[in-house]
Amino acid sequence: MRLAGHTLGTPNHTVPQALDLFRTAGLDAAEVIYQDDYKSGLPLGDRRAAMEALQASKNAGIPIVGLTPYTTSINSLDITEWRRGVDEFLGAIETAHLLGADRVRVYAGSWHPGDNDHGARWGQLRMALETLAPVADQAGVRLCVENHFGTMTQTAADTAALVREIDQPAVRVLYDQANLTFTHDEDYEQALAVQGDLIGHVHVKDLVFTDPNAAFRATETARVNASERAVRSRVVGNGVVPWTDILAALQRHGYDDVLSIELEYRWHPQDLPAPEDGFRESAVVLRSMISNLAETRNA
Repeated sequence: MRLAGHTLGTPNHTVPQALDLFRTAGLDAAEVIYQDDYKSGLPLGDRRAAMEALQASKNAGIPIVGLTPYTTSINSLDITEWRRGVDEFLGAIETAHLLGADRVRVYAGSWHPGDNDHGARWGQLRMALETLAPVADQAGVRLCVENHFGTMTQTAADTAALVREIDQPAVRVLYDQANLTFTHDEDYEQALAVQGDLIGHVHVKDLVFTDPNAAFRATETARVNASERAVRSRVVGNGVVPWTDILAALQRHGYDDVLSIELEYRWHPQDLPAPEDGFRESAVVLRSMISNLAETRNA
């Protein structure tokens, strides 16, 4: 498995600086945010910025393997908003292809408690992905739908259901067990039972609960506000997510691809060490887990 750094963890670095940090931390690749007005991301549709990032990637020896947009309007019932979301993803696919990246993170629209018209919005979401899938496939890019709060695929079951309904090889699951853990949804065994054969990308992060009995609540999609949090972010291996067991299960399901370390320093810097230390520590822990699993298999 290859280890990638995610620029969510480098909010104070430019993309070239983040790539150098990932190299120094002992990582193999990078996942880069695709969003306007974020220092450690690529602006939407900015070909010049993408080309500069590509050159920086080559200089650092750190390939950019994925892009992370924050677009949520692909389930909108407003056709203008829906079209804008689809166009943003078309731009992400084009940029990914330019960079040689083979995956793009997908938020399954926007969905929060109290929202209405689930069936209609699910239909818009399906139509968007069915529109984008052939374009992504031609570009050699996977659209990886994340199990993520504030979207229509918070649970592993819903994520798997959407991907199976689309039934296109370019639409896969982005598996994030930490998300499922703090929303009190599936554990890793349950999650992999329903979506293990559909995984196209994996996010790795860790956490501890401040109140494990508190009901999950989030009014936003990208992050949980401080007043709503019942967890604290941690470096991989220092929290409650059983990553050794998860990695072994992923291998049993045939996943031997990128593990993207999603150090949440952009949202919760008070919880985490400086990115230079957080990524290095995460890489050491994950490589040790992977090595131990290999030794166990070969024993």
